[in-house]
Order: sequence, then C-alpha cells, then structure tokens
Amino acid sequence: MKKVFVISILTLLLFPILSSNAFSAKPPKKSYVAKVYTKFGTIHLLLYDETPLHRDNFVKLINEQFYDSTTFHRVLIDFMIQGGDPNSKLDAEGKIGTGGPGYTIDAEIVDNYKHNRGKLAAARLGDKVNPDKKSSGSQFYIVQSDKGAHHLDGGYTIFGTVLKGLNVVDEIAEQQVDGIGKPKNDIRMSITVSKIKRKKITKIYDFAFD
Repeated sequence: MKKVFVISILTLLLFPILSSNAFSAKPPKKSYVAKVYTKFGTIHLLLYDETPLHRDNFVKLINEQFYDSTTFHRVLIDFMIQGGDPNSKLDAEGKIGTGGPGYTIDAEIVDNYKHNRGKLAAARLGDKVNPDKKSSGSQFYIVQSDKGAHHLDGGYTIFGTVLKGLNVVDEIAEQQVDGIGKPKNDIRMSITVSKIKRKKITKIYDFAFD
C-alpha cells in the first residue's frame, strides 16, 4: 500500500513536467510567409520555425525595408540565385557580395533540411575563416537546380522554402551574367512578410507541414 502511495505522489509530481513538455512541443498555429517582388514576378517563401534566429532576423530586416532595392547579385544556372547584399543598392558604396548588416548569425543547421530545389538558405564565409559556419546577417540564396545542391548539406543553414514562384527563380537563373555570375541587367527586389495561420498556408499553397 505504501509503494502504491509513493508511486501516486511521483506521478502527480511528474505530471506537470510532462504536460509542460508536451505543450511546448506543440507546433505554432501561425508561421511567417515572405514575398520577394521582382520584375519577373513574386517568390513566396515559408520561413521555418525550427530556425528561429534566422527567421526572426529575416523578418526584422524585411520590416526595416533593408532588402528593398537590393539585387540578386550572384546567379548561377542549375545551382542557385543569391541576394541580400546592401552594397548592391543604388548609390551604395562597397564591393557587391561582401556587404551585410554588420553582424553574423549562429548556425542553425537542421539535419532533416536538405538543399533540395526551392530551399532558402543563408550565405556565409568559408570554413577557413568561419569554422563555426556562422551565417551572413542578410545574404541568402535559393536553390534553383532540379537536382538540388546537396554538396552544401550540413554546411549552411536552411531556414525556409519556396511555396510559390519557382518559375520566377528559374527565370532569374536564366538571365545573362558576367564571369562571376553577376547579372548584366540588375534584378532588384523588395520583400514583405506576414504571419499567417498554418491552416491558411496549407489551403492557399497546398503545403503540408511536417
């Protein structure tokens, strides 16, 4: 009888902890969707809640209009399109491809996220100078290749995916570029972001959350 009583007490003590863990594991009811506007059309991006540092930083910069008038400054067909450098703005100073907001972001590499077509990831400096794989504070890329870019898996933080507009990604990737992948004609962007109910995202984009 005493053993039963002790077990009952332990169960009562553990129940709030278990309940709290179960509650915290519940997925959010809303997620962020960013829209990248270009002259070729709009790219709709879901920002992953599993990479909160990158998600929140991207949302912050968008709301500050940081990306408006920046370009996709590096475009490589059958690979990816890259943008988000403030040095690419009109009348901005500094070498294009080297700019940022003045900080980096700690890596949030999720094993389940692979560099499949349409994935949104953060650019960064190479391993020799950046062994911790910290991300650029603003530069990002979208995988364009049908085969993906799996040689980058595990090395860069993937923090979102294209919900709609892969045709726009393709059109950008098909533009004429110089020897280092810079488009001969500027491809400028502006970005907005909204927090939307997941059920609505599923309905609008026919997207299934994990």
